[in-house]
Order: sequence, then structure tokens, then C-alpha cells
Amino acid sequence: MKEYNTLDDFTVENKTVLLRVDFNMPLDKKTLNITDDTRIRLALPTIQELINKKAKIVILAHQGKQGSWDFISMQRHAETLQKLLGKQVTFIDDIYTEKAKHAIQTMKPGNVVFLDNVRKYSAETEKKKPEEHAQSDLVKNLAPLADLYVNDAFAAAHRAQCSLTGFTVVLPSAAGRLMEKELTSLERVVSKPEKPSVFLFGGAKFADGIATIDRLLTNKTADHVLLTGLTANAFLKAKGVNLGKKNEEAFGEEGTPEIFTEIKKVYNKFEKQIHLPVDFAIEENGKRKEIPLAGLPIEKNLFDIGEKTIQQYKKLLEPAKTIFISGPCGVYENPLFRKGTEEIFKFIAQSKAFSIAGGGHTVAAIEQMKLREKISHISTGGGALEKFMMGEKLAVVEALKTAKQRQLIQVKQK
Repeated sequence: MKEYNTLDDFTVENKTVLLRVDFNMPLDKKTLNITDDTRIRLALPTIQELINKKAKIVILAHQGKQGSWDFISMQRHAETLQKLLGKQVTFIDDIYTEKAKHAIQTMKPGNVVFLDNVRKYSAETEKKKPEEHAQSDLVKNLAPLADLYVNDAFAAAHRAQCSLTGFTVVLPSAAGRLMEKELTSLERVVSKPEKPSVFLFGGAKFADGIATIDRLLTNKTADHVLLTGLTANAFLKAKGVNLGKKNEEAFGEEGTPEIFTEIKKVYNKFEKQIHLPVDFAIEENGKRKEIPLAGLPIEKNLFDIGEKTIQQYKKLLEPAKTIFISGPCGVYENPLFRKGTEEIFKFIAQSKAFSIAGGGHTVAAIEQMKLREKISHISTGGGALEKFMMGEKLAVVEALKTAKQRQLIQVKQK
């Protein structure tokens, strides 16, 4: 039995459902058009189920943050949702005042109303306890019009913000289907992974991943950790490998002496389980050229892992029953340096292991290589995913659990 309620625990026919989703989308900086609608597509099962069950659906979401270039109205999002659903979605350029309230009060079963960017409400992003958020104008105005609150915004589940936790105090609350799937799948990888369990970390961010790698190996969640990209380079530098000036400049402000001391400690502790590249791909005369580890330092960027590393990593991945991917293996956007990411990702996609992928660039690479259907679960989370992997509590999930406990107490008292 889950510690939080799901849609299975409620009858929604003719009920007004406040649905909080995470539709914070990548936009084109010039046109402000949505460039990737993945997050909307992944929320469709929840929305479609509520429509089919004749609920009145009121959608709350955010885009960007006040002051940022991508802080825009949700009208484009509503139009995209309408196209994907093949059903009318009414956009309201208001959040909780008379216009929004009138739209909600006049809804019919199966209707979908999409309210404006919830971050236009200045108190939305304040970090407070759910009980404090419940006293906000947003919750006080919208909660009396609703019968149920559903949170399907896993990507924002680490944020203790108003529309994410405040309604759980005053309304019966449930996880949507995407939230439920994310939590169930990640629990399977982090808490009860089928062994052997292999984690692949790559991409351009490395500082945040060090504590995660340490925790996964300390807890014996991971049997092997395969490193690529900037993360691998950081571990090689910590080991004493001179990468060359260009490659070491890529660490930027994160590349402090303290961080490399920390990396060295983690590597020394788990040397047999942390695997690093043995060769790399560089660009020479407009072509791909592979060089061995012994060829470092070099004053050319390391753009990909080489053939020997690919084969070594495949051997480690072959017996795996659980695989987690976070980050591509190289600059896959460039056809010259797509090989490492493509070969490793395709190998994982064809394996029988339970596989999870997370992170924007990882998902983009999977989409580009048309592997989405072959990965067991693709996570929408960034910060939420990292915190979950670290074993930290997620504010939204805790609020949903508390809401269920509150409901059980009320039932007993009756």
C-alpha cells in the first residue's frame, strides 16, 4: 500500500480537480515557441483519465521565473495541450481572481481549463511549510472551488512552493499517474535494484554528481559506476592525469582544489567500481581521431569516448539487470562525436535490463536516436531526480504523504 493517495483512491465524476503539472518547457529564445513538448506528452495519461472519468480539470503550471527571458504566459502551453489531446482546452489569463473563479464555477464534466503562469503570483516561489502556503491568497481562493488536488509535477517535487504543497493541507490530495510512475520506477532503482546494477554518469555537469556517486556505492545501490564526459575528466584530473589546458578550463568555477580533493577521496574508496575512459575522440582536420589515455595531455578538446572504452563499458553493462543513465557520453549533437552516446545508449536499449534515463540532455539524445520506446522509464526530473537519488525527501511527496495521513485520521475520528 502506497504512503500517498493516487487516482485509484478517489471517484472524480462531476468533481472539480485542481491538477498541478510541470510544463516548464524549453523555448526558442527568439520566437518563445515551445521547442520540445515531452513534458506535456508525459502528463497526458493523467489528463486523459480525468477527462474520461468526467472530472472538471483545472490545470496549474509555471514557465520560467519572474525576471527570466522565458517567464511567459501559459497560452502556448494550453494550445499545445489542446492539439495533443484533440479536445478543447480553455486558457484563462488569470490565476485566482474573478476571471479564473468564474471559469471554474461554470465548467461542465470533461472540461479542461488552463490557468495562467502560477509564478505570476509573487508568493508562489516562497519556500514555506504547506500549512503556511495554505493561508495564501492562491489557496484560499481556489481550494473552495475544488473537490480534489492532484499533483503530477515530479520535476518540481523538490520545491516547497505554494501551488505544489499548499493545497494538500485543505483538500483531499493524490499523486497523478506520472508522479506515481516516477516514484515507483525510481524506488525500484534506488531502494530495491535488481542486481547487477550499473549507473552511467556523463554530460557537462560534474560537481553535483560526486555526492550521488559516493552515496550509491556506499549504500551498495550501484555495483558499477561508468563515467564519461566532464564527470570522467574530473575524476581523471583528481587521479593526477594532466588533461591539457583546454580540457581543464572546461571545469570552470566548479573546478576548485576542494572539489578535486573530494573526488579523489571517493575514487580511492571505490576504485574497483568506478570506471573511467581509456581512450577519447578529438577533432583533427575536420575528422574524428581517437587517442589513448597515454596520449594526454593534449591541447584539443576531448569530445567523446573512444572505441576501447565503448567495448569495456558494454562488457560491464551486458550482465546488468538495472541500468541508470544520466548524461550523454560526448558531444552527441555533432555527428563526429555521436558514436559513444549512440553505441552505449543503443546497447542499453536492446538489453533486457530495467533501464531509467534522466536529465534534459540524456532525454534529448534518446529522442534524437529514437530510443524512447526501448528505455523502461524516462524521468522528467532534474533537481528532483538528483535529490531522490541522494535519498533526500521531496517536499511534494512528503506533503502528499501527510495529506493521506490526515485523511486516515479523519476517517477514524468519524
